[in-house]
Amino acid sequence: MKVLWFLLLLMPLVGGAAEVEGVKIDDKTRVANADVTLNGAGLRKRAFFKVYAMGLYVPQKTSNAAQLMDQAGPKRITIRMLRDVSADAFNEALLEGIRANHSEAEVKALEPRLKELSAVIAEVKEAKKGMAIDLDWTGADTQVMVNGKPTGKPIPGQDLYKALLKIWLGDKPVQDDLKKALLGS
Repeated sequence: MKVLWFLLLLMPLVGGAAEVEGVKIDDKTRVANADVTLNGAGLRKRAFFKVYAMGLYVPQKTSNAAQLMDQAGPKRITIRMLRDVSADAFNEALLEGIRANHSEAEVKALEPRLKELSAVIAEVKEAKKGMAIDLDWTGADTQVMVNGKPTGKPIPGQDLYKALLKIWLGDKPVQDDLKKALLGS
């Protein structure tokens, strides 16, 4: 009996939270009064720098990027900063990822709302190490959350949120292994 108890203690917990570079990412959370589940989590690196730990929450887990982006209901991109990044650098990285996965015409159509998003991020001034940044899709709007508090006004349009998702899940993701991790594959 003692051996069985010892073996049970050694087994990993099933359904527990993910951990990326020491950052705990819960297996479930709530967005817009709905439960969402962690689809996957991973590490964003740039050159040899560890930039942030990231998780992606959706109503229903899937390893298919297109299905994930088209899923109805709330979603959350959760980012936990592992180093300081200026608002300008953060904004430029987002725009670079969007441009890589969209035509010029699509980027032009998103431009007014991308400017709104950039202004919200600029208000934060700097994404500091340890800061929690969530990009929530409420089912109607994109809401930026910093350390659990809404920052800026909600920005309408599912196409904007889908464009954000494509930064990490598109045909030209910012990092291939991060895309795989977010898709749980």
